[in-house]
Amino acid sequence: MNLKSNMKKVSDSAAGPIHAIGGWYERYNPVEKAKHWLWIITRTVLLFGICFIILYPILTKVSIALRDKQDLFDSTVVWIPRNLTLDNIKTVFGYLNYTEAVRNTFILSMVTSVLQLISCALAGYGFARLKFRGSGILFGVVIFTIVVPPQTIMVPTYLHYRFFDVFGLYQLFTGKHGINLLESFWPFFISSGLAMGLKNGLYIFIFRQFFRSLPKDLEEAAYVDGAGILKTFAQVMLPNAVPAIATVMLFSFIWQWNDSYFVNLFAPNYTLLSRMLDLLPGTVRPEYVGGVSHMSLYLNTGTLLGILPIFFLYLFAQKYFVESVERTGLVG
Repeated sequence: MNLKSNMKKVSDSAAGPIHAIGGWYERYNPVEKAKHWLWIITRTVLLFGICFIILYPILTKVSIALRDKQDLFDSTVVWIPRNLTLDNIKTVFGYLNYTEAVRNTFILSMVTSVLQLISCALAGYGFARLKFRGSGILFGVVIFTIVVPPQTIMVPTYLHYRFFDVFGLYQLFTGKHGINLLESFWPFFISSGLAMGLKNGLYIFIFRQFFRSLPKDLEEAAYVDGAGILKTFAQVMLPNAVPAIATVMLFSFIWQWNDSYFVNLFAPNYTLLSRMLDLLPGTVRPEYVGGVSHMSLYLNTGTLLGILPIFFLYLFAQKYFVESVERTGLVG
């Protein structure tokens, strides 16, 4: 025992000076020190450059939104306005009827997100666990919906909700050519509830991949206890799919909030983004415009007000968003 402890002390005493000499060499060697500081400077410059590229559009919009009209013609004003004012925000706030537009957009985004979550989770679980003939072909069709541009089905989709009918039953009993569901949120709710809404192919794919990664022992144990497919899905699989649920919920909410194509097709002038399109040159009413050259003030201010709710959402849900994306395997 004493021999082993003595040998350990000798080895430690021998390694100590060597480690100290190596650390001293790396610390005081000019070449190593120069490489170390060069890497720090390069990393700092890259981080600041990337952050500036990402934040540049937002900083520009903030600067323009706070400018007075006369600052547009002042070449010395680059970032900080010479005459700070909130008149642009007040004007755009009233023109967009901002409170009502945000409320409508929030209701539409939240309801469609919940409906897409339910329908896509059921479809993803079916493709992951329920094997039936033609499931591979059907899943391929689902993936195909991700790459198909929505413009290719614009006309039939519009006519479908303009003369909405289920198997011709409405026309059979009333003699009318369907119900007009345009100028309402019903087209969004129906398509989302049937897993045919915005980006639903991607959400089904996320749920399918996540459910496939879960062990089958969970389902087998539930089946042994007498649970059926729906009960197993609701009480066993869904509680373990919290990362996928958070990812789909956030993606669905943000994409629906930023959607302008389907909103203008089915329910124009209802949501915030559709009203923001009225800020384009030549569309704003004369009482809100001091001249064509002032349109950039209102357009940038409206864009800033449009992304403000999403900014606060991401500010509070950033942790859950990053964790959910990492656990669903979307990164890399």
